[in-house]
Amino acid sequence: MSDKEGASEEDWLALRPQEPSPAQCCGSGCKPCIYDVYEKELAQWERAKATQDKSLLMGKKEQSNNSELNPDTFTAFSVSSVEQLTEDTYQYKFELPGNSSLRLSLGQHIVLRGVVDGLEVQRAYTPISPRNAEGYFEVLIKCYEAGLMSQYIKTWKRGDVVFWRGPFGGFPYQPNKHGELLMLASGTGLAPMIPILQSITDDEEDETFVTLVGCFPTFDKIYLKPLLRDLARYWNIRIFYVLSQETSLEKLPWSYQENTYTGHLNEDLMKTIVICRRKPFVLICGSSAFNEDMSRYLKAAGIEEDSCFVF
Repeated sequence: MSDKEGASEEDWLALRPQEPSPAQCCGSGCKPCIYDVYEKELAQWERAKATQDKSLLMGKKEQSNNSELNPDTFTAFSVSSVEQLTEDTYQYKFELPGNSSLRLSLGQHIVLRGVVDGLEVQRAYTPISPRNAEGYFEVLIKCYEAGLMSQYIKTWKRGDVVFWRGPFGGFPYQPNKHGELLMLASGTGLAPMIPILQSITDDEEDETFVTLVGCFPTFDKIYLKPLLRDLARYWNIRIFYVLSQETSLEKLPWSYQENTYTGHLNEDLMKTIVICRRKPFVLICGSSAFNEDMSRYLKAAGIEEDSCFVF
């Protein structure tokens, strides 16, 4: 039967796109969202059905194997290494063909698709590899004991193939546009800050001064210590740590004691740590509660919303 010959109602219903479940939306404001993709495919299906022309559906693709990242379709990437950083956080490396690059803008995230017990789940993650990285990209992921996506991710091993789409979002950074940046990150909220820091330190012409405040439960749970230590050696990079579950700094390596604080990052502690030479532009990434608290503290310090960017 040709593409334009009549098909039964049952045939057409079998071809109808399936509406996403709430679990399939990562909640990160992607453009297009999984629901946007569904609406586009549904309209395409309705046109094909109305004209009884199945060839109109030929362009529909749900996944691809050509290693070209695409915001509309999921692309297959192979896991090349798995490194456990803490008891619940991992650094995953994915292969790219030849010397190709994801070509991400700074701070952009990509969306992972997983299937657990027949339920499709999607979550957004920000690659931590330099944006000019060739042949690979890396993602920092915290796994939660009861998390659906975490159950899927914890099964990954070298050689496994997983599907990503994107990129989305990002911070429109321009060298030297902001004389000073203040980065406030909680846990894996560190991820979007890393490529921006690397971009600044890799550019000899960029003299932006940066203060990063990383919030973690304990010293052992600070991610990417060697990388952060190297970045802190640059003249224009300061890094502080706030450890909510540590009660004393005495057992920490001496090189960390001067720039580490115990407790939670509150309004008073922020005033102590953040001594900027000029009014900074602020980048914030963490849980919803963390982001709200930081925005409130900054407003009390006279820094308005138009001087802040929340990932």
